[in-house]
Amino acid sequence: MAGIYIHIPFCKSRCQYCDFFSTTLPERQTDYVDALLQEAAQRRDEMQDIRTIYFGGGTPSLLTIDNIERILAAVPSDRAEEITLEANPGDLSAEHLRSLRRIGINRLSIGIQSFNDRMLRLLGRRHNAAQALEALRTAADAGFSNLSADLMYGLPGQSPDDWAADLGQIFRCDIQHLSCYCLSYEENTPFGHMLAEGKITPADDETENRMYDLLCDHAAANGMEHYEVSNFAKPGFRSRHNSAYWTRTPYIGLGAGAHSYDGHRQRRANICDLEQYIRTPGTHTCEQLTDTNLYNERVMLALRTAEGIAAEEINPACSPALDNYLSRGLLRQSGGRIAATRQGLHILNRIIEDLMI
Repeated sequence: MAGIYIHIPFCKSRCQYCDFFSTTLPERQTDYVDALLQEAAQRRDEMQDIRTIYFGGGTPSLLTIDNIERILAAVPSDRAEEITLEANPGDLSAEHLRSLRRIGINRLSIGIQSFNDRMLRLLGRRHNAAQALEALRTAADAGFSNLSADLMYGLPGQSPDDWAADLGQIFRCDIQHLSCYCLSYEENTPFGHMLAEGKITPADDETENRMYDLLCDHAAANGMEHYEVSNFAKPGFRSRHNSAYWTRTPYIGLGAGAHSYDGHRQRRANICDLEQYIRTPGTHTCEQLTDTNLYNERVMLALRTAEGIAAEEINPACSPALDNYLSRGLLRQSGGRIAATRQGLHILNRIIEDLMI
């Protein structure tokens, strides 16, 4: 067992692009934590050899310090090497940050998304650029030496120059890890509806690729290794928790909407319903993975990483596609492993589809 993911679904408001399970009912926080502790007690025997704990959401930084402490006391946090909390910049006062450090949080993932106030308003974020910079400074002053920031690119109306300005700003800050995601338009989100109605114009492929190249170049110039398609880290600061997902290491998910994987053939999904979860914590469905599922997942996850996949793991039926991408310089082979090149990362989804069965 590698880690525990703890889903905290509370938000003060919904962002325009988000399709994660969340709710704007913060008054239910303590009832939800009570239920989460019940689920943790039910699953105590599963929690062996825990190395990481990750509070995701939603907005975990809305949790009170008391409730975070209650959760940490209910799981084997004393053996965890990395305990991450996702945070909104507007929630991170100096006092709150000191309290998080005191109770054992040793890594923050701060959802900045942009340093452009116009972009932040478009996204529906509840902080501004000045608050984002202050949060990063205050977190470092509070003693956090493992800070990750999230940024987004490919936003409507965002130019490559806008993106370069965001990158320049983040690398002037004291961070050890950076996650950057190209905006996707999910069907049941405000942005998804706006796109379907023709009220918003997405960035074109050429612009997105240019922005991605700017990201890779800035990260390399600032001493960060590109270890997963969307993730960059200074040496020794890869996300241990998320890295376990990409290697299909077992993990437990606690909370409404959380997923678990036993490392073999079973995936578990908790219900995405706040009130039902509070009434019956741990209610879930299970999926038994087939050989085809396992192979396709291995290809999809491994090719997202810098280490790639062992050549011998590729299904022989996919050899023509593999040879094609190798000959075009979109994949490379070294030491018996296959990984995407920079150009290959631009069309990684297509490559992955062609190597699946």
